Amino acid sequence: MAGKVAVVVIHGMGSQDKDFANRTKAIIDNRIEKKGKNSADIAWKSIFWSDLIEPRQRKFMDDVVAHKDNNIDFIKLRRFVVSALGDAAAYQNIKGKKSSTYTDVNNRVRASIKELYNNDLGKQPCPLIVMAHSLGGHIMSSYIWDMQSNPLASFSDFENMKHLAGMVTFGCNIPLFSFAYKASDLQPIKFPGESLSPADKRRAAWLNFYDADDVLGYPLGQLNSKYKFIKDKDINSGNLFTSWNPLSHNGYWTDRDMIKPVSNLIAKFL
Repeated sequence: MAGKVAVVVIHGMGSQDKDFANRTKAIIDNRIEKKGKNSADIAWKSIFWSDLIEPRQRKFMDDVVAHKDNNIDFIKLRRFVVSALGDAAAYQNIKGKKSSTYTDVNNRVRASIKELYNNDLGKQPCPLIVMAHSLGGHIMSSYIWDMQSNPLASFSDFENMKHLAGMVTFGCNIPLFSFAYKASDLQPIKFPGESLSPADKRRAAWLNFYDADDVLGYPLGQLNSKYKFIKDKDINSGNLFTSWNPLSHNGYWTDRDMIKPVSNLIAKFL
């Protein structure tokens, strides 16, 4: 069944499971229903990619711990660093390496978008909103950049990301990947998508949520003047035990300060 709006959700760094987005989707669906809209008109698609990297990370740490000559402390913290920062280090565009993680992750994204278009939407294009946590923001920005720079002739406009109507980044660390370039050379993706109707282009928005206590999440508007169109929103992510410390990085998924404006954005296209 074709939807009126498609929403892609992708996770960020660290260990995840395939159901990572279920609570978020349920909460947003409930809010959409309370607005008098039909949540069945939303075509959801979760993009899970942790399994492409996590087994190698886990094996490395298991081997480190098991080696009799190694004397290291903070094993749990080290596992977190390898899992979280290791994801960011692994997602690099290594030229000439067809088996690189960059290629593997992008292929997973491409397959998910193709499945969304062919199966969930019945090849009927509609506005597309991307919800991306943490490193997922960098992954989707890089993927969209690649598709916009070199669209595939065999792909539909939807698969070439030309119906992009919303970007929702939260706990986003895109700035950490920007320092390889001069600030003046940085370019955001083309937004909104060129194949959207004029009305949908007016509804389109890039919302970026960050928490001042989240050391992995940053505003994007200060990258340079070309990024000023992004609406940075400083929120207090998490609960009583996490909102005041770095654990707030994982609190966005169900935080009302993010869920409410995201639901409002989705509802505009229903």
